[in-house]
Amino acid sequence: MTLGTAFLRRLFDVAVARAQPSRVLPAHLPAPPAGRTVVVGAGKASAAMARAVEERWPGELSGLVSTREGHGVPCDRVEIVEAAHPVPDERGVRAAARILELARGVGEDDLLLCLISGGGSSLLALPAPGLTLADKQSVGRALLASGAAIDEINTVRKHLSAIKGGRLAVAAHPARVCALLISDVPGDDPSVIASGPTVADATTFADARAVLAKYAIGEPARVLEHLRRAHDETPKPGDPRLSLVQNVLVATPRASLEAAAELARAEGVRVVMLGDAIEGEARSVGREQAMQALSERRGSGGPVVILSGGETTVTVRRPGRGGRNLEFLAGLALGLDGAPGVLALAADTDGVDGTEDNAGGVLTPDTLDRARALGLDLARALDENDTYPLFAALGDLVMTGPTLTNVNDFRAILVG
Repeated sequence: MTLGTAFLRRLFDVAVARAQPSRVLPAHLPAPPAGRTVVVGAGKASAAMARAVEERWPGELSGLVSTREGHGVPCDRVEIVEAAHPVPDERGVRAAARILELARGVGEDDLLLCLISGGGSSLLALPAPGLTLADKQSVGRALLASGAAIDEINTVRKHLSAIKGGRLAVAAHPARVCALLISDVPGDDPSVIASGPTVADATTFADARAVLAKYAIGEPARVLEHLRRAHDETPKPGDPRLSLVQNVLVATPRASLEAAAELARAEGVRVVMLGDAIEGEARSVGREQAMQALSERRGSGGPVVILSGGETTVTVRRPGRGGRNLEFLAGLALGLDGAPGVLALAADTDGVDGTEDNAGGVLTPDTLDRARALGLDLARALDENDTYPLFAALGDLVMTGPTLTNVNDFRAILVG
């Protein structure tokens, strides 16, 4: 059997398939209520989740979900709104306001069924009273460029929002609330997924201020003043208004990595699992995993694949093009320095690496040589945060289009 990038792509495809809403959602649907069922939600997978609900729900159904532009799917009873991500827009604000009103309109005999997945923070962009969309956009851009971890970013988002950090579920009290969650965050913490609109929030305004101070974000002044006033804290663990809320994980990065591992083992490839919660600067993680791959190459008696997931970060220093998966591959390539017999794939399971049209890319032993032959310098591209043009010139982008799910990044390094 010949192993190559096609094998790595099959591993990725299996991981994505394992997290498809039509596959994972039906087993977790709650019992229908005596009254109405109202569906709300947000995230890159939310439209596909709504369709999966429609296909299996036995009774009356209505509602609204907000998804990323291009990630919508046709539904009959649930309205689908597309909005901007990762920087929110007015469409997301309007959708979030309508979702909050739907939650406020349910009664004791009703069920609020919430469909939540990664990307939901930007798609539920309802500013707290006194703030504007422009305020949230400014802070969001600064945080995304700073290298902040997703839990830090979402701590700030919760405290600038009228709907996140448990506020959506509080609005539905005393109705029963069931939230079905597809995790895209390290550790699968429900309070971090889409900034936890149905989950009690253990973070505080002081925590949000500390995040902005850590990354030297001092504007806009209205945001800092809002965080200083701290007059309307998010609901905390033990809040009785959340006593009828059930949060259920239906898909996780770990399950998708295990699906890929099962396929690899079935084809006689040994698996080294590094875990589904790896964080850190993407290029640094790439160099670290290069060392692991070289170690396996020296000691391996047969093919081995190193699998990992999680959400690395990119500190933006130059206005180039490229996401965290391409920066990971660039760091990996520089660390391997053309070592023979090592190939890799890194891609986001939602089909979008950062803000580009690719899911990620692939790496081969001759990546550096092929780049040099085209007059391209991978180290310079990495320094300028401009890896997309280089991988595009090599024909080594992974293009999937929207996958309609999102269980974070998938990385596979094959050592032959």
